[in-house]
Amino acid sequence: MAKHGKRYLESVKKVNKDTLYEPEEAIRLVKDLANAKFDETIDLAFRLGVDPRHADQQVRGAVVLPHGTGKTLKVLVFAKGEKAKEAEEAGADFVGSDDIVAQIQGGWFGFDVAVATPDMMGTVGKLGKLLGPKGLMPNPKVGTVTMDVARAIREIKAGKVEYRVEKTGIVHVVIGKASFTQEQLVENFHTMAETLNKAKPSGAKGQYMKSVVLSATMGPAVRINPLKLV
Repeated sequence: MAKHGKRYLESVKKVNKDTLYEPEEAIRLVKDLANAKFDETIDLAFRLGVDPRHADQQVRGAVVLPHGTGKTLKVLVFAKGEKAKEAEEAGADFVGSDDIVAQIQGGWFGFDVAVATPDMMGTVGKLGKLLGPKGLMPNPKVGTVTMDVARAIREIKAGKVEYRVEKTGIVHVVIGKASFTQEQLVENFHTMAETLNKAKPSGAKGQYMKSVVLSATMGPAVRINPLKLV
């Protein structure tokens, strides 16, 4: 059994495990309990009433949070010619084609998000077994396979986050940092909740949002009333 420090144990005392908090109250509590010496990340976990084993119950997509996540992501773009130039001008951190593929095959993963133009996917496909398990494979469903590379880069840099339901039916996302204001975290939270509600698959039956949990990196989990998000 994991041992927790004194600070964590003191924080746990301030959270009622039997209470389903209102979203705004939960965010305020998590912010107050984020007292580590660094700017803690605020994580959000939704347990959905879906079975990801079925094609009609998949939940996946991307959304631009109003206030970003507090982290500046490094963007790699697979492109050639004018699209490569467009990507560089839009602020991509790395741009290339076969040269970048070779680097990744050699073990380099110095980026957070990969974008590709459709014509490059034949080449990028060679990296499926390397990028797939890390969640780095460009995908048209989340807007990372596109001819509009400039827009994709701007959205990612502005705070676009990808979400995907895990085998257990849980979606994990980051909605900001403890240093964000209450209002910023509330807006990011509701944007994410509304996005997931709109993404409800046709095959989902019964209660869709079963549980919602908010926490900071070093703090205890705070449960949110999922019925407030319908």
